[in-house]
Parts: sequence; C-alpha cells; structure tokens
Amino acid sequence: MSVADQAAPAGQSERTSPAGVVQRVATRGRSSAVVIIFVILFITLSIASGPFLTKENLLNICDEWSSTGIIAVAATLVLIAGGFDLSVAAVFSISGIVAAKLASSMGVAPALLIGALSGLLIGAINGVIVVGVKVNSIIVTLAMGFIIDGLSTQLTGGNLITVTNPAFSSLGNGTFLGASIPTWCFVGTALILGFVLHATVYGRYLYAVGDNVEAAKLAGVRTGRTVWVAYALCGLAAGFAGVIIASQQATGQAQSAPDLVFNVIAAVVVGGTSILGGAGAVWRTVVGVGLLALIGNGATLLNLSQTWFEIISGVIILGASALDVLGRRQGSS
Repeated sequence: MSVADQAAPAGQSERTSPAGVVQRVATRGRSSAVVIIFVILFITLSIASGPFLTKENLLNICDEWSSTGIIAVAATLVLIAGGFDLSVAAVFSISGIVAAKLASSMGVAPALLIGALSGLLIGAINGVIVVGVKVNSIIVTLAMGFIIDGLSTQLTGGNLITVTNPAFSSLGNGTFLGASIPTWCFVGTALILGFVLHATVYGRYLYAVGDNVEAAKLAGVRTGRTVWVAYALCGLAAGFAGVIIASQQATGQAQSAPDLVFNVIAAVVVGGTSILGGAGAVWRTVVGVGLLALIGNGATLLNLSQTWFEIISGVIILGASALDVLGRRQGSS
C-alpha cells in the first residue's frame, strides 16, 4: 500500500471525527452565525411587535446606535491588529466636552473639528505607547481611559456644559433624505473604513500583522506604523462620535456613556472579528451593531427589563468567542 493510500483514510478519519465536525461547524458558523441570528431576530420582532417594523422605529434604531457603530467599525481595525482599545468611552466624552467648551469662543465648526481631532491625538498617544513602549494594549487604554475621565471631570467640574448656539445642534439633529445626519455619518465611516481594510495595501498589512507579527516583519511590513494608525483611527472615530452626540444633546458631560466600551467590543466580537487578531470585517461589525440594536429595541418594545439585554448580549458574546477559538483550532490543525 502506498503512502498516499495510507494517508487518505487518516485524513478522512480526522475530518469525520466528532472533534473535526465540531471544528468545521465552528469555522463556518463564525462567518455566518451573526447574519442568521440577525435575520431570525428581525423576523421575530416583526411578528411579535407591531411598532417594530415601522419607518419611524427603524430610523430611531439607526440614529440611537450610530455613535456606537462609528466607533465599532474603527475598533475593528484595532482588534484585527491584535489589540484592544478600552479608552473609547472616555475619548467619546472628552471630545464632546472640548467641542462644547470651545463653541462659544471659536465658532461651531472649528469647535467640532477640534473636538474630533482631540480623539485622534489620544488615539495616536495610545498607539505610541503600545508600539513604542510595548505595553499591553489593554493596560495602556484602560489607564488612558482613567486619565481622560479625570481630565473630563476637571474640565467640567462635574457639571453639564450647555451650548446655546442653535447651529451647534445641526450636526447631531439634522436630517438628509429622511435619515438623521448621525446615521449617514455611521454609513460613511463604515464605507470608508471597509474600503481601507479590504481594498488597500494598509488593510492587507493589518491582517498580516494581526495574524503573525513576526512573519509580517520578515515580509517587510512596517508593523509598528500599521498598528499605530489603527489606534489613531479608532481615537478619531471615538472623537467624531463624541462631537456628534454633544451636538445632538447641545451639551458636553464627563463619563457620558458608561456602557459604550461594552457595546463597542460586543458588536465587533459578535460580528466575527477574532479577539486574537488577523480576522474580521467591517461589514460584519455593522451586522453586529445591528444585532445588539435589535436586542435592545426588542427588549423595550416587549417591555423587558434592561437585564435581559445584558444577559442575551453576554450569551451571544460567549458563543461568538467560542466559535472563534474552535475555528482557529481547525485552521491550525
């Protein structure tokens, strides 16, 4: 009997073994589960709640989750690179505060721009520390979040900063073609970053770094710069989302979104981006945001407590993480 004849049954045995079947299902499930769950939940809510499938409700969902979506699609790049950014909620808050404080003295447009750019600066600092000093990204961004929260409290004195200029609210409360400006900002951000990730050299470098940083270095990829840009873009997105919400509410306030970090990471992970890096997609994150939005909206329409939103979201995150691990085992076997 030849070597090939001996190897074929062994390979077939591995593929048909219970472990092999589980791993293949996990690999396929990682790429399709979130879409299937989204469709099932959408249909279920359409049947269970009359107000759900109305134009007003669907547009409200998009508007409410637009800021989370803007940050989540940018955070996708950081996770693909193999990192985490836990400072996004703090950046979100301080960017709105900066915009609100400057609006009366500098004018609305410059204030909003500087507010968003403050997020870019913080993200760039995160990247420098992660790449240059080589401190774990979780530690860096968690500590940066504490620092920024403290600065936000100092800037506001624990009070709301209210902007009376009506022009300040135009970004957050304006509409275009029936949908809110924040919704269009989410769509635009997703399209731009999706293009960057999947149609540019930088996007290919990002996947390479997240998959195997040492191999990427040997291939000539400037790994440090690649990771640094991801953190800078994530900070910019958090700052952009922060000034949108400050405009929408005509206020800036410290610690304005305590659940934002959870929602952002949940959307990215649920969408199928690997927590170990090297795999993911912006469109999947968009679906992940949509799934969390449906769960939250469904809980409200069906008069369920917020606790159920947290329980269901947690279960889905655990399931997505398990599929990721099992899928990677299959890929490495």
